[in-house]
Amino acid sequence: MALRLVLAAAFAVLAPALAAASAPALGINYGQVADNLPPPQAAAVLLRALNASKVKLYDADSRVLTAFAGSGADFTVGVPDRLVPRLAADPSAASAWVHANILPHVPATSITAVTVGNEVLTGTDATMLRSLLPAMEALHVALAACNLTSRVAVTTAHSLAVLSSSFPPSSAAFRHDVLPYMSPLLGFLAKTGAPFLVNAYPYFAYKADPDRVDLSYVLFEPNAGVSDAATGLRYDNMLHAQVDAVRAAICKANYGKAVEIRVSETGWPSQGDEDEAGATPENAARYNGNLMRLVAEGKGTPAAPGEPLQVYVFALFNEDQKPGPASERHYGLFQPDGTPAYDVGVKAPTISGRKGSGSGSGNGTSGGAGLVVAQGPGGADGVGPGTGYYTVSAAASKVTAICTP
Repeated sequence: MALRLVLAAAFAVLAPALAAASAPALGINYGQVADNLPPPQAAAVLLRALNASKVKLYDADSRVLTAFAGSGADFTVGVPDRLVPRLAADPSAASAWVHANILPHVPATSITAVTVGNEVLTGTDATMLRSLLPAMEALHVALAACNLTSRVAVTTAHSLAVLSSSFPPSSAAFRHDVLPYMSPLLGFLAKTGAPFLVNAYPYFAYKADPDRVDLSYVLFEPNAGVSDAATGLRYDNMLHAQVDAVRAAICKANYGKAVEIRVSETGWPSQGDEDEAGATPENAARYNGNLMRLVAEGKGTPAAPGEPLQVYVFALFNEDQKPGPASERHYGLFQPDGTPAYDVGVKAPTISGRKGSGSGSGNGTSGGAGLVVAQGPGGADGVGPGTGYYTVSAAASKVTAICTP
C-alpha cells in the first residue's frame, strides 16, 4: 500500500505539472527489442494516459512516427551505430537519411532531435571515434539544406564512463583519451544549440557496492546527504550529483552554460540475477516514483537550481530479447500486455492490439497495451528493419535539391 501511495502521489503531481511551461515534460525511452510488443497505436494511447509527451527512439521507425502524427509528442530519433562511419564518409548518405527518415514525418510528427550513435565515445572502435563528429556535422548540413535546423537538433548520448571521476562533482573531468573527441563535439553542440545527453544510472553504483552506497541516497529518499567541499553544495541524491559532475567536466572543457545537459536514460530494474543487488520491484517503484515527482516539480540540480532537468525514464516496458544480465530485461514500468511490472499506483488503459512475431517487428495478432522501450544501459544500437539503415542506399539516388518538410 505504501508503494502504491508513493507512486500515485507522483503521478498526481505529474499531470498538472506537465502542463506548466516552467517544468519539462516527462520523457520516455521507446524501442523495440522484444518479440511480444503491441503496435505503435497502442503505445500512443498509453503515452497519453501517462501525460508523457517526450519520446526517445533508438532508430527512426516509420511505423512509430506515422502512428504518432498529430499526437503532440516530441520525438528524439536515432541513427544506429553501424551507420555512423558511412554518414561521416559520404555526405550524400546523410542527406538520404534525412529524406528517408525525417521529411516524410514532419511537421505532422514533431521530431526535435536526432541522436547519432549511442555511447560511442566510450567504445574502442577507432573508426567510430573518428567518425562521430563528422557524421553529426554531415547530418546538421543535411537538415540545414531542408531548413530544419531550427526544429531538429543533432546530438549524441554518452555514458558516464566518459568521465575520469564523478565525485565530488566539482572534481569531475573528461578522460584524457576522450577529450580530443569531446572538445570539438562540445563546440559543435554549443554552436548549434543542441543538448548534451548523458545516460546516468545510480543503480549501477549501488549494485557495485551495496554495503557502502546509501540506498536512500540513490532512491531520492530522506538521507544525510553528501557535500562537495570545493563548492559547498549539498547533494541529497546521486542522480543530481552525476549530472553536476558532467556539468563540471563541460565547464573545464571551456563550454559551461553554453550547453544544456539532459538525462537521456535513467531507471531501476525490478528483477535481476542473484548477484544484482537491489533489483527488486519495491526499489524500482521507489526510484521511478520519486524520480517522476522530481521531474514534475521542475527542479534543477544544486549547481543549476534554476534550470529544470529534462529526464527520459528507462523504460516503459520490459523487453524479453535484450542480452546481458536479467536486469536488462526488467527495466520496464509495464509488461508488454499493459499490466504493471510492479505496483505503479495507476490504472493502465486496456488496449487491444497486435503483438510482434519477430524482433520488434510489430506483426502477428494478440491483445496488448503499452509502450515499447529501447535497448538498455550499455546495450548496442537499435536493431530490425525500422532503424533507417536499410533505406539509405535506396534513398540516395532519389535525393533532390529541393526539400519540402
